[in-house]
Amino acid sequence: MKRVLEQVKRVARSEATVLVRGQSGTGKELVARAIHAEGPRRGRALRAVNCATLTGDLLASELFGHVRGAFTGAVRDKPGLFALANGGTIFLDEVAELPVELQARLLRVLEQKQIVPVGATEPVEVDVRLISATHRSLRRQVEAGRFREDLMYRIRVVVLFLPSLAQRAGDVRLLTWHFVEHFNEQAGYRTVHGIHRHAMEAIEAYSWPGNVRELRNNIEQAFVLGEGSVLTLDDLAPELRGLEPPQGSDTSPTWRDEQRDQILAALTATGGRKAQAAERLGMSRSTLWRRMRELGL
Repeated sequence: MKRVLEQVKRVARSEATVLVRGQSGTGKELVARAIHAEGPRRGRALRAVNCATLTGDLLASELFGHVRGAFTGAVRDKPGLFALANGGTIFLDEVAELPVELQARLLRVLEQKQIVPVGATEPVEVDVRLISATHRSLRRQVEAGRFREDLMYRIRVVVLFLPSLAQRAGDVRLLTWHFVEHFNEQAGYRTVHGIHRHAMEAIEAYSWPGNVRELRNNIEQAFVLGEGSVLTLDDLAPELRGLEPPQGSDTSPTWRDEQRDQILAALTATGGRKAQAAERLGMSRSTLWRRMRELGL
């Protein structure tokens, strides 16, 4: 993560178009906001939209705006995000989900720095920096015919890859305390001063398929449901306590395999030295022994 943050600082000082790759919950929008805040456009507007949450027509209006009478219900002119972000930055989350019919319009914005609001005929000049994010491979989307190749090369200038939380296990303890301190400040009904050893071991042993977002949600749940100044194992979600996740959960068929692969990789890298493997995985040696027994290693 230190290398990633160093890359963020270097990218921020430029005007380059950036694509942030990473699994859901790894913090792609936080990276986009950091690039904007550290860059030459800081102090200007940053506008963000998730391309997967809107239909094609609604997304076109959201991005490019519309003029009065463009469609039923368009009773007045409405500026789009590109116009509102003029001089600043626009962040397109899940850009791989952008409808094909809008990809050509986005390409025109990047090539000609012009937008045409829905229902309008005259182009409008805009000057924005584009930062995009996706958990999908754009190259594979191009091969599947779902994404324009020319647009891919326009938005895939500088690529930043965010590691999953499973790949940065040493950060789990730091992030856990970060969120505890956050909720201590936000809530007025409970202050947590400690985390029980068994609870922390469970937190560090879990594979976190939902990444940092899932960790944050779990700490908030434990904070809300628990009592007293110590966060305990009983405060945590069932899957963290070693109980089977609900049937149909995305984590149930894969998290044990992921944990096994991580442990085997660490053992291989350390020549079978368990103390060193535990350190690489960001967990205590006793947690590693317990997890190995549970996984039959």
